[in-house]
Amino acid sequence: MVLMLDGVVIADHTVVVALGITAEGEKRILGLWEGATENAAVCRSLLEDLVARGLEVTPGILVVIDGCKALRAAVRNVLGQSAVVQRCQVHKKRNVLEHLPEKERNAVSRKLDRAWRETNYDKALKALQKLADELEDRYPGAAASLREGLEETLTVTRLGLPELLVKALKSTNAIESAFNKVRAAARNVKRWPNGRQVLRLSAAGLMAAEEGFSRIKGYRQLPLLAAALEREVAPKLSSTVKTA
Repeated sequence: MVLMLDGVVIADHTVVVALGITAEGEKRILGLWEGATENAAVCRSLLEDLVARGLEVTPGILVVIDGCKALRAAVRNVLGQSAVVQRCQVHKKRNVLEHLPEKERNAVSRKLDRAWRETNYDKALKALQKLADELEDRYPGAAASLREGLEETLTVTRLGLPELLVKALKSTNAIESAFNKVRAAARNVKRWPNGRQVLRLSAAGLMAAEEGFSRIKGYRQLPLLAAALEREVAPKLSSTVKTA
């Protein structure tokens, strides 16, 4: 029902990881792919591998990604209209704040959090657009970072999901917690002969993390997500079929 995608850097390699959430709220590591960077080819290879191994994306799937443009492009190219994308709010905030001087970060962080807590989609969208306008003259880089994919940071709000599901699905934190296991294992390695060792260690760390996974908070409300995804995706797929 949900696919989360994020990357972790080990040695000089980036490992892109896919985590799935079932209709019962259980988290599963679905796959990983290695590359020099989190680029379009790596992301596309991972998604194509998932589809080849049986990943079902109809009648709709929520895909939660970090702020990487390559990931967004890969999701669009491989999963098409079946994917409804939520941009990770944690990554978005980090990207915006990196364009600001230290003295401005707390105030902007609070405004971002306030907008993302708003349960009305239109109000939340206007608040974020207003913040981008306020940043435009003094910090155009921060404004551009906020505007990029802005609406997709509010997808879970637009779908009308209850609070517990919004908290669970507004970011890729579920993968970040698994990455801690990978980083802990990597700290003990003194020499990395090749990318295959990076993949083996990453897979071992992710499998260890999976053993401690619990169901997401609000899992009993996942039927609401299923209904929202079907409402969102069905008309698009129907239109595509008619056009064909």
